[in-house]
Order: sequence, then C-alpha cells, then structure tokens
Amino acid sequence: MRFLIVLLLLTCLPPLYAANLAIIIDDIGYRQSDEAVLSLPANITLSVLPHTPLGKRLALEGHKKGHEIMIHIPMQALSGNRLGPGALTSDMNEQQIKSEICAAFNNIPFARGANNHMGSLLTQLENPMLWVMQSLKNKQAYFVDSMTTRFSKASMQAKDVGVPLLQRQVFLDNDVRLYALEKQFKQIITQAKQQGSLVAIAHPYPETIAYLNANLPRLRANGINLVNTSELLAVDIAKTYPTSSHQTLR
Repeated sequence: MRFLIVLLLLTCLPPLYAANLAIIIDDIGYRQSDEAVLSLPANITLSVLPHTPLGKRLALEGHKKGHEIMIHIPMQALSGNRLGPGALTSDMNEQQIKSEICAAFNNIPFARGANNHMGSLLTQLENPMLWVMQSLKNKQAYFVDSMTTRFSKASMQAKDVGVPLLQRQVFLDNDVRLYALEKQFKQIITQAKQQGSLVAIAHPYPETIAYLNANLPRLRANGINLVNTSELLAVDIAKTYPTSSHQTLR
C-alpha cells in the first residue's frame, strides 16, 4: 500500500527539467502563411524581418500573445543573395549601419534582441560587427549569431562591447520533409540534454509549424524546458542592463 502511495505521488509530480531550450522562428514578415507562427506556444521566440509587409503587425500580435520578439537583421552573404530592405552590407560606413539598426528597432516593436538573416560575409568583418554590437548595446538588446559561417566575428565583438550573445546550434528545417524534421528534432533533444541548454532556429514554413505544434509536448516528456531566448541569457542581461525590463526594451 505504501508503495502504491509513493508511486502515485511520483506520477503527479512535474518532471524535473534537465535542460533549457530556446526555439527561434525567423524569416517572418513576407508571406501571409507566416501568420501561422501565432498558433505556436508563447515561449517560442519570433524573429521578424524589418520593413516587411507583415513584420510590424506580426511583432505586435506576437507580443500580445506573450512571444518574445527579435529582429532578423539582413546581412550580406557570400552568395550575393538578395537581402531585402534594412540590409547591412560591407560597403556601408559606421553611420549607415547604425542608422539601419535604429530604423529596424523603430519598425519592429518590443524587440529584445536580434539575429542575422544570412550574413556569411558581413559577420566575418570586424568593423561592421563592432558597429552592430555598439548599436545593440545602445538598445539594451542581445544578439544570437545564426552561425551562417564558422568564421563569424560576432562573438568576439559582442564580448568586447558587452552585448549578451548566444549561438545557434541546430537548424530544424533545412529540409521540411517529415523524416528530416524528425531527425533534427531528435538531435535537438539529444544535444539539449547533453549540454544543458540549446538554441535552435526554424522558419515559418507550414510543414515546420504543423510539426512543432504536434511534437513540442515531447520536450516536457524528455525533461526539456522550452524558454524564451532571453532566459538563456538572464544572468548576462541582468549584469549588462541592470535597469532594463521586458517593457522598456523596444
């Protein structure tokens, strides 16, 4: 009888979380289908492209639903792919880069941080990344390096300026076929358990949104706590921006 009581109590207790996981959905702002991100749980972070047809509205609606908002800053890529409005390029001077970042924060309300859209060229350049970090410091924002190149200077410049920084560790949906999503999701679970915390990036593809809505409950069963991105940086943010708050970071 005593054994049955203990067993019952154990089954009623919430799981002990072994790891914290932040999932960022970026590339938001162009497609009507991007609105589906609002169906995801509030502890999924939304990273929105500035100056896009739907960006400002989705940032406002996402914030109202409890999502943490980031700015997905377009940065020059080695491939020469088209970047869209608000892009940072290697031929821009300090004033131009800082002006673009200021305009992006004015366009996307409630942004607490930023990550790079593409950027395999620009993130390798010391001066532009220094100016990016100085701008983010002025906005009391954090940076997530999407790690589109292993030669990124973002971490070094963020450390020098004093900007809280994280690095993307897993992309969920480079391939949106079901078996590929499942493979990446299992990798996310495994790495999060091994490392204690993890940052994953995904995109607002219909297949991705459907997969996440169906499979996010598996995280809890594996002892993984899904958190806002800033929660992985809570100590760093408190030290760097001691007077900031969720409401004042715009």
